[in-house]
Amino acid sequence: MKILHTSDWHLGQLFHEYDRTFEHQQFLNWLQAALVTEEIEVLLVSGDVFDISNPSAASIRMFYSFLQKATQDNPALQIVITAGNHDSASRLEAPKPLLESSNIHIIGTIEKNADGSINYEKLVVPLKNKSGEIQTFCLAIPFLRTGDYPTIAEAENPYTEGVAQLYRDAFEYASQHKHAHQTIIAMGHMHTQQAEISEMDTAERKIMGGVECVAANAFDENLKYVALGHIHKAQRIGGKEHIRYSGSPLPMSFSERNYKHQVIVFELEEEIKHLKMLEIPVSIPLLRVPLNPHPLEDVIAALHQLEDKNDTTPAPYLEVQVLLAEPEPGLRHKVETALLGKNVRLARIQPHYPNREKESSSHYSQELLNELQPTDVFSKSYQLKYSAEVPEHLMALFQQTVNEVGNVE
Repeated sequence: MKILHTSDWHLGQLFHEYDRTFEHQQFLNWLQAALVTEEIEVLLVSGDVFDISNPSAASIRMFYSFLQKATQDNPALQIVITAGNHDSASRLEAPKPLLESSNIHIIGTIEKNADGSINYEKLVVPLKNKSGEIQTFCLAIPFLRTGDYPTIAEAENPYTEGVAQLYRDAFEYASQHKHAHQTIIAMGHMHTQQAEISEMDTAERKIMGGVECVAANAFDENLKYVALGHIHKAQRIGGKEHIRYSGSPLPMSFSERNYKHQVIVFELEEEIKHLKMLEIPVSIPLLRVPLNPHPLEDVIAALHQLEDKNDTTPAPYLEVQVLLAEPEPGLRHKVETALLGKNVRLARIQPHYPNREKESSSHYSQELLNELQPTDVFSKSYQLKYSAEVPEHLMALFQQTVNEVGNVE
């Protein structure tokens, strides 16, 4: 049985306010072709199909068009999709009864039995080989929210221990229904311990903070493969070849400028073999000018050297890095003027200030803050960020604001 693992499509995502429909469609077209070329029998999508819980009609149409074309090109293809934290679990699995007739299984929610126990039958998807026989069972576990996983009495970490228990119980349920020659794989959408995160992943700190990091040993050692989603950088976890994040198909931040996005393909018999990564072609590249921060006049000169607009080369997303000694009110206007007629999409201007102190030094005790005047706080904050004294005209404007607020009170 040949399986392809992918995740974190984030259909409908905007990249610094730029629409990414073209990029997502290019990826889905490539994936559709790869499913045929690689003779894939099972497609696993481990969460975050959409970027927001209420996706646009265009994003929904793109998703279902892909499912229709993928199964049309390969009628025997089995697809298992789980919901991620960005997806609306109930919305994603709403068409489940209709899609299951096409061997498409979508699991978004954790259903409970009348006694409050978890309905593991819904979470275990049997996958058949070319002979029509069940070869493996897939624990299709979506992103787990509070109340989804078992409550462990006196648990030191209710989340991680509850999640681990759910995977143990699901594995036990599947084990009771499988024959000796059949195997079990799993899916998950979570943050695991030791996972290397990217710049974009840090934006999800509230979801995947330290107390919500699941250890690799939460997955039974007899699971043949664990297809993870949530972290946008492809990687294996805990030194295990069979526990992997596939990563996102598109770059999610400029920190991924030189990163190769991919999907994972492997064959499954009694063990996995021939595991490989398929690199996803980049449809719109990321460009950083200059590679390291330079003074504004040098940056403007570099921008003037960029390629002019044309109809043959896709305009890359551009990040401009500028070294500043103090705030530059006209910075964006100067950059945009230099880019007139250039074949780029200005995504971000990143200012850098020399000798900037570490963020930790900006922490003050409550007692000290109570003793400081507003102008003192403003002055210290400005000096911390720009390594310079507040200009007199800015201090005068700030003092005027303070006085006006005081008069209102």
